[in-house]
Amino acid sequence: MLSEVLDAVAAQPGDTVIDGTFGFGGYTEAILGQHPKGTGANVIALDRDPRVRLRADELVANYGERFRFIETAFSKMDQLDLDPVDAIVLDIGVSSMQIDQAERGFSFLREGPLDMRMGDSGPTAADAVNTLSREDLLALFRIYGEEKHARRATDAIIRAREEEVISTTDGLAKLIEDTLGRPPGPRGKIHPATRIFQALRIFVNDELGELSRAMCAAESLLKPGGRLVIVTFHSLEDRLVKRFLRDRSGEVESVSRYAPAPELTGPAATFTLLKRSAIKASKTEASRNPRARSAKLRAAIRTDAPAQACGDTDYPGVPHISVLGEGLAA
Repeated sequence: MLSEVLDAVAAQPGDTVIDGTFGFGGYTEAILGQHPKGTGANVIALDRDPRVRLRADELVANYGERFRFIETAFSKMDQLDLDPVDAIVLDIGVSSMQIDQAERGFSFLREGPLDMRMGDSGPTAADAVNTLSREDLLALFRIYGEEKHARRATDAIIRAREEEVISTTDGLAKLIEDTLGRPPGPRGKIHPATRIFQALRIFVNDELGELSRAMCAAESLLKPGGRLVIVTFHSLEDRLVKRFLRDRSGEVESVSRYAPAPELTGPAATFTLLKRSAIKASKTEASRNPRARSAKLRAAIRTDAPAQACGDTDYPGVPHISVLGEGLAA
């Protein structure tokens, strides 16, 4: 959704844009090269994955002082002593670069250690699979993976780990495949391990917590008129973004046209929605790039109202990592 992101960011020469999910630098390079060389926007790129630094060095060589890379989680952008910026873009989830590296353990299609960490610290997916209680694993797969066969998958993992440690991507994938079976029907059906791997990745990287904190940080960093642009690939992520932007823009739940309009109370709106509904990938892009089929873009423009207070539980309706496996997460 590169063209849709660029349209939503609307970077002008001299603007400063934060690319909070640098990855291989696709958004960053496009923003830097949008205008004639030397006259475009400046980009501050963030990523907690130290392996992207080589790619960042390439962009420094090409764009000089217009580009800056900082190794950090995007949820901490408001702790970097930065001046207010004109736009912030976030592309949530795992990058294709991480999926392609078998040693990172993100893909069940590639043999490797069951890791899944976007950074270099904290518990791995193997830690979660072999340590979490049955109740936590069941909740994890049901909520983060939205897996309807979560109970069968959990029971299979519990039985298997009593025999030996589950330590590899192919080992876990085969276990889930043997338990749930390959999906019948036409091509295009997802692998039975897809949602299990997804749930573990979200858990290990605290992706929903990171996203919630990042939106709050962005609220305090954006100039009045600055734009927040977020692309999600998972229903829980999109629900979180939709709820945050709706609340911060003063939007209310739909009510009957026969009912009186609800009275708006609380702090002044800190955002106005660029568009009420999510923007989806075009049919052409979705056919060319299967991952784009689930992508949703939401964007909003910062008002001049003071940023609202945020807390660690500022995403009602979406489970936080601390609910599951507190000992492991610590």
